[in-house]
Amino acid sequence: MGGVEDEEPALKRMKLSSKGLVGLSNGSSSKEPVGGLSSDLMARPLPSKGEEQVVGSKGVIKREEFVRIIAKALYSLGYRKTGAHLEEESGIPLQSPGVNRFTQQILDGNWDDSIATLHKIGLADEGVVRSASFLILEQKFFELLNGEKVMEALKTLRMEIAPLCINSSRIRELSSFIVSSSPKRDTVRVRSRSNLLEELQKLLPPTVMIPEKRLEHLVEQALILQQEACPFHNSMDKEMSLYSDHHCGKDQIPSRTLQILEAHDDEVWFVQFSHNGKYLASASNDRTAIIWEVGINGGLSVKHKLSGHQKPISSVSWSPNDQELLTCGVEEAIRRWDVSTGKCLQIYEKSSAALVSCTWFPCGKYILCGLSDKSICMWELDGKEVDSWKGQKTLKISDLEITDNGEEILSICKANTILLFNRETKQERFIEEYQTITSFSLSKDNKFLLVNLLDQEIHLWNIEGDPKLVGKYKGHKRARFIIRSCFGGLKQAFIASGSEDSQVHIWHRSSGELIEALPGHSGAVNCVSWNPANPHMLASASDDRTIRIWGLNCLHNKYQNVHSNGGGIHYCNGRT
Repeated sequence: MGGVEDEEPALKRMKLSSKGLVGLSNGSSSKEPVGGLSSDLMARPLPSKGEEQVVGSKGVIKREEFVRIIAKALYSLGYRKTGAHLEEESGIPLQSPGVNRFTQQILDGNWDDSIATLHKIGLADEGVVRSASFLILEQKFFELLNGEKVMEALKTLRMEIAPLCINSSRIRELSSFIVSSSPKRDTVRVRSRSNLLEELQKLLPPTVMIPEKRLEHLVEQALILQQEACPFHNSMDKEMSLYSDHHCGKDQIPSRTLQILEAHDDEVWFVQFSHNGKYLASASNDRTAIIWEVGINGGLSVKHKLSGHQKPISSVSWSPNDQELLTCGVEEAIRRWDVSTGKCLQIYEKSSAALVSCTWFPCGKYILCGLSDKSICMWELDGKEVDSWKGQKTLKISDLEITDNGEEILSICKANTILLFNRETKQERFIEEYQTITSFSLSKDNKFLLVNLLDQEIHLWNIEGDPKLVGKYKGHKRARFIIRSCFGGLKQAFIASGSEDSQVHIWHRSSGELIEALPGHSGAVNCVSWNPANPHMLASASDDRTIRIWGLNCLHNKYQNVHSNGGGIHYCNGRT
């Protein structure tokens, strides 16, 4: 904007003089006055008692703070004269004369004077005064050392820094520079005095020195809060303006069937997009899994149909790099497939127990499996068992997850309890519900868990530290089957779920508001998956043997209606 150098250090931008600060090699400056008002612009008296001391319709913004923050922003943007005139006309100085004097003393390297002034600018916390003094004297020490004034630096360390009695480890570190050889001293980098001021600003109360870019921070915070409160915000392309309040319409939510996938011969129980969003895997009661490829135009087509299981397939799991896929038969075996060729690479099974759930270890070198004997085991890719955890660790029908750091395994260990098991420390944490748990889903950031319950509620748990229930979602139907839900949309701001009423339900995650119930399927919707790379694409799997791909209402594309033996053209309005 007009060549304003917004990244210039704050104290250099506060100059009224058109010449600005003249930087020296050691980070100091010339002795032009800093900050606030110049000598020929004297502040007028503060407003009289009769004047309003607050601004805004809610009466929560203090006039003095508001004016000071605006003045700070003007100086930061390079509008020095305008900032000075605001101070003059309002009678509200940006900083007190003492703070202005302290700032100039720091820039000029008048260390003793700056510490004397520091004690006079009204700091009530003695700890803050000592910490600020330590930073100033440390700068003095390094500049002396850098100037080969070793004895003076030693005197500063012994007589001024050490008596502060803080940060003893740092004092020992400073001592090492004194006794070290000259070459080591040459590596000492003295920070600029402007950087020192920025560090001091973080220590001093904001009433004394207003933080840099405070107005920008407040405005950004307001915009983000509006964005988070918007029940339909689901696009990075949605520009935000300061001229009006932010609001998105429902057109940002995938609510229109763009494609119906009909390659399965029986109920479709599970769907999951790959991490990169380029593939979709589906599992069916017909004992097959299908890898679908997402085309450039958004349409899906069959890449591979995976056969070999002797029982229906209950779930799938993508490898961390999306190059391989696990499929889990119902109390049968787990198979590992190559995504590019569709070839089965390995079969995992145990004679003593059936396998009921599976997931990948984050490094991609191991897999985890839940067994019908309620234990969990860990295998290398070649089928060698490397670890196992016995006892009540999982149920016959169970989801299985592991956190991205590979430390904590999550499983349903009892009908109404989820186990969070640290495999290193063996520590166990629990989420206990009042109803039977049917499934769960872990958020991308590993901080939240979505839990589906028998009584037609979905609960959101914060699992950082002690688990806390932070959200509830209602409206979907569940009576007989396992219904799965998922996080999704931009920044995972939405919750989607299947339902036995043949609809897909979508809630706003923060507010819990049900914002969509999408009809289209003719049977129970068992599972949903939101494309992690495309917040406008959602997949749903149903007992009607189909998978529906949902997108935005505004799209007018047409895709191939995919059958196992080919098919016609399927339009986004549902016609074929």
